[in-house]
Amino acid sequence: MIKKKIFQLIFLSFLFLEEAFASESSGMPQLNPEFWISQIFWLVLTFGTLYLVLSKFILPKISANLEKRKSQILENIEAAEKSREESEDKIKEYNKIVQDSKIEAKNYFNQTREKILKDINQKKENLDKEINEEIKKAEIEIEDLKNKSPEKINKIAIEISTDIIRQLTSIEVNNSSISAIVNDLSKDKDKYYGI
Repeated sequence: MIKKKIFQLIFLSFLFLEEAFASESSGMPQLNPEFWISQIFWLVLTFGTLYLVLSKFILPKISANLEKRKSQILENIEAAEKSREESEDKIKEYNKIVQDSKIEAKNYFNQTREKILKDINQKKENLDKEINEEIKKAEIEIEDLKNKSPEKINKIAIEISTDIIRQLTSIEVNNSSISAIVNDLSKDKDKYYGI
């Protein structure tokens, strides 16, 4: 390749030879044909050296740097793509965790609600049983009072009657006679009220 370029330079130099002879008379020494060989030599030597330095030292470093940058860019792109995929996976995982948490919270809420309703129903049943037992006790007490009340009323009536007669007449009265009268009257009342 170097040889090809050198020949091209020499060929171009000879093409302009005619113009060089024309300008020789004007006094420009670089166009004097007797110095052309040394000028071509130094031209070839300078550009050849420059070409060798560029091709052997500078261009490989530039190529290596370009390749290194290219590989670094590709690695960065791959890392960015991998990070994007990982973040998308994390987002999907996060959404799944949120969805599962919502379902779990809803299930927990439903279970707690059912448990509370069950406890409320159980307490309501227990309270109903206690109320029914208290009602039965109250009914028994009322029935017992109802059954015992005529006797107590008779006893109270006998005591009051005895006290009234004693206070009005100042005579001591026999409780048995008053008791017989009160019992007769209470039997008549029982028939009257249908007891």
